[in-house]
Amino acid sequence: MASKNGSDAKPDLRLVAAEAEVYDLMRAPETTAERVKRLQLEAHALALEEIEALEKLLLEAAAKAKEIANGGDAYPVGAREMASRLAADLPTKAETIKTIVHRVS
Repeated sequence: MASKNGSDAKPDLRLVAAEAEVYDLMRAPETTAERVKRLQLEAHALALEEIEALEKLLLEAAAKAKEIANGGDAYPVGAREMASRLAADLPTKAETIKTIVHRVS
């Protein structure tokens, strides 16, 4: 099905880095405790993926802020000053998030 602008939009499918496996027909059904553990592992993997995406966005925002901070008179003074503070602060925040994740994992 084509979208309104004429291009076919494809969904963004991502694999969760959890213990995915082919179901073994000879294996006994999963117990509730096993299912809970599996779902918790999947949720944890998805949460880590989201945190990594946030870290990436923070670093991209810091790069954009640096461009604006160094953009000269084309940008208003207040915007350049705020962008300068963000360019300095966001990489530190991203590194703090990464440290927290590695400490917890």
